[in-house]
Amino acid sequence: MVWHTRAEAAERAGVEPGLLDRLVEIGIIEPEGPDRFSDGDVRRLLMAQSLEQAGIRLDDVGAAVRTGALSLAFMDSPAYERFAAHSDETFQQVSDRTGIPLDLLMVIREAIGGAEPSPHDYLREDEQGVVPFIELQLSAGFRPVAVERLLRVHGDSTRRMADSEGDWWRSEVVEPAIAAGKGPEEIANPEFAERSTPLAEQAMLSIYHAQQARAWTANIIEGFEVLMERQGIKSRLERLPAICFLDITGYTRLTQERGDDAAADLAARLGRLVQRSSMRYGGKPVKWLGDGVMFHFREPGPGVRSALEMIDALQGAGLPPAHVGIHSGTVLFQGGDYFGQTVNLAARIADYARPGEVLVSRAVADAQQDEQVAFV
Repeated sequence: MVWHTRAEAAERAGVEPGLLDRLVEIGIIEPEGPDRFSDGDVRRLLMAQSLEQAGIRLDDVGAAVRTGALSLAFMDSPAYERFAAHSDETFQQVSDRTGIPLDLLMVIREAIGGAEPSPHDYLREDEQGVVPFIELQLSAGFRPVAVERLLRVHGDSTRRMADSEGDWWRSEVVEPAIAAGKGPEEIANPEFAERSTPLAEQAMLSIYHAQQARAWTANIIEGFEVLMERQGIKSRLERLPAICFLDITGYTRLTQERGDDAAADLAARLGRLVQRSSMRYGGKPVKWLGDGVMFHFREPGPGVRSALEMIDALQGAGLPPAHVGIHSGTVLFQGGDYFGQTVNLAARIADYARPGEVLVSRAVADAQQDEQVAFV
C-alpha cells in the first residue's frame, strides 16, 4: 500500500487541498491517520470532484455516506485503478523533454474526450502512457498529421466501446441490484468488477489482434502485388472498390410510433443480419447511420450479391423493407472512414431506390460478371 500526504493526495487529484479537507470533514474520505491517504482516497477525491461538477451537492453525498445509503468504498478495488491521477509533468514540460510538438501532444486529451488543455496543465498518468508511442512514430519519420489521425480514431473507437460497456454494466448490474433493494456495496459489486475487468480487457485485445491480422494481411497482399508487378511477374489488375448504402424505409416513423426500445431492437437485429452478409462477400460496415448502414466492398460484384441477400434477409426476418444504392470507383480512406465522389454518388443512388430495390450505377453493372445477377 502506497500512502500519500494531504498535499500529495490533492496534487495527484489535481485539486486544492481545501477540497480534500472538506471531504474528510463531511465523511466522504476517512484517512488511515493524520496526513495518511491511500490511492483509493485519491480516486474518491477525483470522483467527488466529478459529482460536484455534475451539480450534486457534496454535503448531500456526505450525509448519505454517513447514513450508509451511499458508499465510495468500492473505489479501493483494483478494478478502479483506471481512474488515473495527475502526473508530475505538464504538457509543455513533456513536449520540451521529448521533442513532441506541443499541439500534437495536447491532442491526447482531446482524443480521450477531454477539453483542449493548456500547455501548463498536468498530464494524467493514463495520458503519459500514450507518449512513448508518439515518440516512436515521430522518430521513425511518421508525419504528425498521420499520428494525430490515428490518435483521434483510437479515441473515438475506444469511447464507443467504453460507452457500450457502461450501458451494459448499468443494465445488467446496477439496475437489477437497485430493483432488488440491495445496498450500495452490492450495487457497486466490486467483486464482479475485479473478476470481469481483466477478462473484458483480454477479450478486447483478442478481437483487436484479430482485426490487426486482417488489416495487416490486406497490406501484405497489396505490397506483394506491387512488388510482383515491378518485377514483371504479375500484372496488377485494376479492381475498383464499391460503396453501398442500405437504408431502412420508414425508420423514423417506426421509432416515433414504437419508441426508443423498438429502435434499439431494430438496430441490433439489423446489425446482425448485415454484418454477416457483408463479411461473407468480402465487405465491411463502415459506419452506422441514423436509418441505415454504409458498406465498403473490395469489388462491386460481391457487393451486389450481398445487397440482394440483405434485402431478402430483412424481409424474411420481419423487418421493415430496405433500399440500397451502390456505386464503384476510387475512394479516399481517412480516419476509419471513406470519402469522395464515389461515396457521395452511392448515397444519392440509395435515395432514388425504392423499398426492396437494389439500385446500382453503370460502373457497377459493367463490372458485374455474375451470370446469376440480371440488371433491368
